[in-house]
Parts: sequence; structure tokens; C-alpha cells
Amino acid sequence: MPPAQRATRESAVKPGPTALAPTPEPPAPATPETSAVDTAAALPQIQLIPASAEGALDAAEEAVDLLLDSGRAPGDVLVITTGEPHPWATHELSFGDGAYWAQHDAGDDVFYADAAVLPRATARPVVVVALNGGSEEVAVAALPTALTRAGALLVVCGDPQRINAMLGAGV
Repeated sequence: MPPAQRATRESAVKPGPTALAPTPEPPAPATPETSAVDTAAALPQIQLIPASAEGALDAAEEAVDLLLDSGRAPGDVLVITTGEPHPWATHELSFGDGAYWAQHDAGDDVFYADAAVLPRATARPVVVVALNGGSEEVAVAALPTALTRAGALLVVCGDPQRINAMLGAGV
């Protein structure tokens, strides 16, 4: 029904194109602005937690504890490591890849994953990234992907200078 109304309006526009020419122009610029506002509103909040590479995993653990203590459901949280895998991930992977990803898909608990498998992880309201080592390329690639996986909050634990440099690089 709306397309028919537009067709009727367009027919009415033809007799007086100069009078109605300005009317279609304002909606065109408003649409990209609205898209930019919608996109900005859709971006999660980003929190940086200063930590050395050696302390980033502990900082991530503390962040998860605070999130859970504040009422966040365990299934809302995805933790990504850029260096050594989290001990939970190592333990769960010992039971096989299928069992590990079945836990991810169930979404009942905090899920720990290595940055290398981040593209396979689905979105969760909160993503915590521990920059606990690994190559610069892994870390730089992990942050934009983590940002797309975080619905409400992205927590990044690591060296603030390194994080700011990566965030300044387009994250």
C-alpha cells in the first residue's frame, strides 16, 4: 500500500516539479545521518583495563567476576585471549572440539576462546579481550572482530598504550 501512495504522489509531483523538488532532497541527507546515528548507537561501550601482557588474563578474570557479581548472566560473557589460551579453554578442548563448541552454542556459561577462533564465536552482550601476548597482528585483528561480537560492552585488558594505538588504527 505505501508504494502505491508514493506512485500517486509522484504522479502529482510531475505537474509541479519545481515546487516539490526541494521536498525529496531533505530526506536523502537525513537518511545517511540517521544511519550514522543508528550505527553509533549500536556500537558497544568500550572499557579499557590497564594490565601488562602477563597480568591481562588476571585482569580479564577480575572483570568477569565483577560482571557476574553485578548480575550479568554467565552466558552473556565471551572472553578472548590473544596469547596463551585461558586454562578453561585448554581443559575443555581436551574433551574435543565438538564438545567445546557445543558449550559455546549452549550459551549457558562464560565462554573462553583464543583469538584465532574468534570468527567462529557468535555475539554475546559482553566480550572481554585479554591482550596476554601473541603477535601484534593477532591482537590488531582480534579487536575489530571482538567489537562486532560485543552487543553492549567490550572490555579490553592490556597495555593502555598498545590498546590506544590499536584503537587509533581503526578499531
